[in-house]
Amino acid sequence: MDDAPRRQKRFWIICAALLALFLGAMDALVMSAAMPTIVAELGSIHLYAWVYSAYFLARAISLPIVGKLSDIYKTKTIFLVSIAIFLLASLAAGAAPSMIFLVAARVFQGVGAGGIFALVYIVLSDISLPGERGRTLSFASSIWGIASIIGPTLGGFIVTYLSWRWIFFINVPLALLCLLGIGRYLKSEPRRKAVAHLDYGGVISLSGFILCFLTIFIVGGREYAWGSAEILVLSFLSGFFAMFFYFAEKRAVDPVIDLRFFAERNFTCGNIATFFSSFAIFSLFAYAPLYIQGALGKTPMQVGVAMLSLSFGWSMGSLVLGRFVAGAGGKTASVAGSLLLIIAGVMMLFFTIDTSIATCLLVFLLVGVGMGFVTLSTLLLVQGSLGSENLGVATSFHQFARTLGGTVGVGISGGIVTTRLINNLEISAVSVPPSVMEKLLDSMENIFRSEFQALLQPETGVVLYSAVAESMVAVYWIVLVASICCLMATVLLKPEQR
Repeated sequence: MDDAPRRQKRFWIICAALLALFLGAMDALVMSAAMPTIVAELGSIHLYAWVYSAYFLARAISLPIVGKLSDIYKTKTIFLVSIAIFLLASLAAGAAPSMIFLVAARVFQGVGAGGIFALVYIVLSDISLPGERGRTLSFASSIWGIASIIGPTLGGFIVTYLSWRWIFFINVPLALLCLLGIGRYLKSEPRRKAVAHLDYGGVISLSGFILCFLTIFIVGGREYAWGSAEILVLSFLSGFFAMFFYFAEKRAVDPVIDLRFFAERNFTCGNIATFFSSFAIFSLFAYAPLYIQGALGKTPMQVGVAMLSLSFGWSMGSLVLGRFVAGAGGKTASVAGSLLLIIAGVMMLFFTIDTSIATCLLVFLLVGVGMGFVTLSTLLLVQGSLGSENLGVATSFHQFARTLGGTVGVGISGGIVTTRLINNLEISAVSVPPSVMEKLLDSMENIFRSEFQALLQPETGVVLYSAVAESMVAVYWIVLVASICCLMATVLLKPEQR
């Protein structure tokens, strides 16, 4: 029987782990409010995007590596190191004297955040009571919802009343609390008793592949044309590192990712499902604001409320499923989530410039709930497919598949939307004044600026709104096709053993 001291200890471990996850989630969300001020003070506007991209790439690279390390070394040690790296990098970012220094600090923040994101789910899985893993893991999803509500508002408050540097400094006391909680209450032993063999060839080749492959979708269609020499070189390097990784894993004593894992149907299909569900929802996260503000003409406040419905649905879907997944079954829940994504995708095909904001809220809520079902249920199935000795690899690779899907989806959707919008406006150029076209071609983000919207005549606004709405149809088709692929992967999952 579980005694009171043990329950109390588990409670504090969960609190410390969720606080660490909150730190990482907030760090990704508060930056948008601070970046204009940061650029105004530090300059080097050409590095603007890399403040985000450096963090994101470092986080993606560290996810699978930290997962492997947690299987062969003490989880507690890896967790404390990850939090410490994030803390020190936050101090460095807050004290950054230049944009280059800030980008470098963001790389280390990303390394620490990747470790935190992987290890929170690993620790929560480790300490869960029998039959309670789904419920315990669902708490993590609620943290994302809370962070999505607080993050942008907190960022704006700090920039307005304090200094942008406090966006990073505020991480320090919270990270110290995490270190105290994990250091005092978490006890762990390596999951394997044998001598550890770190697969350096696998680490280097996997890191190279992730860096090159994800960079293609971060800069493709924006900084460089898809067919440019730079993109072709990155594609070649991605293929080279992928081949290097394959042969390194075949020879490794203890590979980063044992290729035999992909013979496990639930491991492969569960990760494919979360890849495509992330492909769908992050494409929507990125470009739904363009539709709501650029096609419906709604206010930034209404955009924020609509996007919160996505986060709220995701959190609620996970929390509800966490209570009932043991009875419903992981495969059933993942199929149900995929069907919700498909239903929402079909509904979005009927979006026009006359669609109400209430309809958007409903559809986005369905997408969020579907995503919550898919991510939690597939995580549990992927974890169960490899056994406890590979819990770290299973958990972190699922997180990595989610990151990969989101990056590829946003990259592809962004390139298509930009191209279609420019083409639609050029066709309608007789109705759009040259000054308006010039500002749009200079930056699509001008659509969101009040000074730009003030330039629009009523008839010009209708043309622009229609062009944006028509361009967004491509994203809705992408969401629908990705959701169908997700459904196909979930149907192939094996029901868990009862």
